[in-house]
Amino acid sequence: MSRFSTWVGIALAGALSLSLAGCSGTGGKRAEDARAAAAARGGAAVDTPRWTFAMVTHAGDGDTFWDIVRSGAEQAALKDNVRFLYSHDDEAQQQAQLVDAAVDKKVDGIVVTLAKPDALKASLARAREAGIPVVTVNSGSAESKEFGALTHIGQDETIAGEAVGEELNERGRKKVLCVLHEQGNVGHEQRCDGVEETFDGTVVRLHVNGTSMPDVQSAIEARLQSDAGVDAVVTLGAPYADTAVKAREGAGGDAEIDTFDLNAKVAAGLKDGSLGFAVDQQPYLQGYEAVDLLWLYRYNADVLGGGRPVLTGPQVITGDDAAALEEYTQRGTR
Repeated sequence: MSRFSTWVGIALAGALSLSLAGCSGTGGKRAEDARAAAAARGGAAVDTPRWTFAMVTHAGDGDTFWDIVRSGAEQAALKDNVRFLYSHDDEAQQQAQLVDAAVDKKVDGIVVTLAKPDALKASLARAREAGIPVVTVNSGSAESKEFGALTHIGQDETIAGEAVGEELNERGRKKVLCVLHEQGNVGHEQRCDGVEETFDGTVVRLHVNGTSMPDVQSAIEARLQSDAGVDAVVTLGAPYADTAVKAREGAGGDAEIDTFDLNAKVAAGLKDGSLGFAVDQQPYLQGYEAVDLLWLYRYNADVLGGGRPVLTGPQVITGDDAAALEEYTQRGTR
C-alpha cells in the first residue's frame, strides 16, 4: 500500500507542476522550489486552503500504539497545510461525543475508529448530514461503508488472525492462548476468530483487564500454570507482549509469546528471541494515509479503495526482520 501511495503522491506532484508551468514557466519553477524548501524546513508542501481535520480514536491513556497512528497523521497534516485536532476516549459513548463535538466545530474532515461501531453510528450520520467527509481507520472495516465513510484504512482483522494461525501451524504449535485486553472490541474478537479459522490446533480465549498490566500478567501466568498444554500465547497489542513474557517467566514454562502490532520493545524481543513473531498493521501508515486521503478528497475529489478497505497489513515480522525495522520503531514510526 505504501508503494501505491507513493505513486499517488508522484502523480499529484506532477499534475501540480504541469498546472503551474502552464501559467508561467519561471513562476511555476519558483513555486515548486518554494514548496520543496518549505517541506525541507518541516512546513507545508502545498498551498491549498487551511482545512481542519479531526481524528477521534478509541485509544486508552498510555497506549503507545496510538502515538504511532497520531504521529503519521500529524506528519501528513503538516505536509498538507492541515490544522489537525486529535482526541480520544476508550469509552464508546464518550468517543461518540467527541465526534459530535467535531461536527459542531464544522471541521472539514473527520478520521474515526469504530472499535464499537454501534455507539458511533448516529454521530457519523450527523457528520454525513453536515456534509463532512469521514474516513474510518484501524477498526470498523465492515461498518465503514454502511456508515457513509469514504473508505477504511487499516488491516482486515480476520485476515490478520488467519495469518497468525498459519504462522503458528508452521511453527508446530498445538494450543494457543488468545489474550483479549479490551471488552467489546469487535476487532479483537475478529482477530481470535481468524486464528481459529486457520489454526490446526486448539484456541483458548482469555479476557483480561487491559487497563492494569499487573492484572494482565497475573491472569496469563495463572492460565499457563493451570494448563501445561498451552505452547503459544498471542497478545492482541504490542504493549502486552512484554507482560506476557514476564507471565511466562513467572509460570516457569516455555510457551512461545507472539503478538499483534510492533513497537521498539517488540522489535527488541524479536531480536533476542523472547518473542516468536509479530503481525504489523503499520499504524503510522494508517494515520498518514487517512489524513492524506481526506486532503486528496477535499482538493481533487479523490477516493481510494473502490468501495473496499485499503489494507495496511498484515505483515508477519520475525527476528530476521527486526534488525531492519528497529531504527524505525525507535523513532516511533513502526
